[in-house]
Amino acid sequence: MKFVALFFEILILAFAVYVYLFSIGKLKVKDAELNEKAESFRKENSTWMRLLSLLLIALMSIEVFLNVKSFL
Repeated sequence: MKFVALFFEILILAFAVYVYLFSIGKLKVKDAELNEKAESFRKENSTWMRLLSLLLIALMSIEVFLNVKSFL
């Protein structure tokens, strides 16, 4: 059961990193129309997305560390 928890913790950590990269503008969409929509969404919401994704990255990093430590 601990492996399942670790898997989901890593999955949530990866999602938080993805949201952070999107919020700082490192991820681009290939389609021009979708890219315009994504850029306008990012410009309107980048502040809270950046802050919450950094918080989630910090929390999940601690959770992954503690979970791995419990295996040893």
